[in-house]
Amino acid sequence: MRYRLEDKNRQMQTFGRKMAWIAVILAASLITGCEVGPNYHRPKVQVPTTFRAPNQTQQAEAQAASFADLPWWKVFRDPQLQELIRTALKNNYNLLLAAERINAARAQLGITRSNQFPQVLANPDFSGGKNEETIKSNIFSLAADASFQLDFFGRFRRATEAARAQLLGAEDAQKTVILTLVSDVASDYFELRDLDLQLQITEDTVKTQEKSVELTELRLKHGVATQLDVLQARQVLDAANAQVPDLERQIGQAEDAISILLGNYPQGVPRGQPLGTETPQGWVWTETLPPQLPPGLPSALLERRPDIHEAEQNLVAANADIGVAKAAFFPQVSLTGSGGGAFGHTVFFGASVPANTGIWSYGASLAQPLFEGGYLRNNLRYAKSQYRQALISYKQTIQQAFGDVSDALIGYQKYHQARVRQEESVKDLQESVRVSMMRYRGGTATYLDVLDSQRSLFSAELTLAQARNNEYQSLVQLYKALGGGWQQ
Repeated sequence: MRYRLEDKNRQMQTFGRKMAWIAVILAASLITGCEVGPNYHRPKVQVPTTFRAPNQTQQAEAQAASFADLPWWKVFRDPQLQELIRTALKNNYNLLLAAERINAARAQLGITRSNQFPQVLANPDFSGGKNEETIKSNIFSLAADASFQLDFFGRFRRATEAARAQLLGAEDAQKTVILTLVSDVASDYFELRDLDLQLQITEDTVKTQEKSVELTELRLKHGVATQLDVLQARQVLDAANAQVPDLERQIGQAEDAISILLGNYPQGVPRGQPLGTETPQGWVWTETLPPQLPPGLPSALLERRPDIHEAEQNLVAANADIGVAKAAFFPQVSLTGSGGGAFGHTVFFGASVPANTGIWSYGASLAQPLFEGGYLRNNLRYAKSQYRQALISYKQTIQQAFGDVSDALIGYQKYHQARVRQEESVKDLQESVRVSMMRYRGGTATYLDVLDSQRSLFSAELTLAQARNNEYQSLVQLYKALGGGWQQ
């Protein structure tokens, strides 16, 4: 019995020494292994030194800090709009999908990285029985198999590099979703408030024209007006009344769009501050927007916009895939090892016979592709083509970003100028209506002059409301184009 135990101990010690040598070999392979394929270097892209802007003053302001560095709650100061954006950031389905794509990319990175480690499998087994010769046996065996593919040429490390870049790209894609979501909620909210303002203008016009029609009918009764005057007075009233259902339709659809962005079923949307109110001295706007906004340095745009970061991570992944494709040309070396033991006893004619044994084995294999029908060569060509496509997409994304900023800068300043001039036009038409009405009552003008002035004023006020909305929309687009809105 003592000799059997000593023999078993010697076997286990020998097995331990063999496994230690295998571990040393594995560690050495990890240290000395090389990586084929190109290492990533950010491509040099020539970008303009200044943004294209309507005037030189705005180009000079490019040296200042960008207003896109401000968090969204400091750009959009309406408390109700801020609450809507917070709700959207919690419940929007596109954002929830983006978060799950990050989880999936993180899991895929773990799957890919697991190929760099040994795979170990345990196989426990228990058996027992009795035969006609009264031989009883109970045997428990435990075996473990290990396999490891040496990553001499960096195939698995390059694949892990690509998977890590895809994870970072998914995180950048989530930032793009946040940026777009914040911009969409703000844009739709300003559109809704503009429609509210247009409806208010239309309803005020209806009330004013109803009084005008009553006055004209009264003048008709006293013989100082004609039936034609009454019919002409009703034209503006009818036109304003016809606008109300269409504006109410647009308001309902705008509320539905905002509700979907918030992750809700279609429902009403609470309002905050109106875009503006009309006073005897002119229009008073709730918020004063500056005529110009600092865009910041063009070089900072590359670091601020998440879609550019995402395009670069796609380029990093495509570059690493070239290394994976090149590594497939080289031999693949695998190590295998197994070991275990069986423990139990057998009863033979009343005598208990121990049944203890230990086993171990190890091996190595090499696989070298010889003929693949052009698969490896074309796979490498495909990987290189994917890299070139990713590079083109990266440069295109940068170019589009500068185009977005230029369009937004031009749009913001020109919409501001258009709104200011439209306010002057409304003031002139208000005076025109007052003078034409006074002349009509004095008998020196026909009601057609009054009708033309009122019709022009109604149209100009609606245009002014749209001009104010355009100004807000251009503010949102500039903030989005400069990469603002995803900072939390």
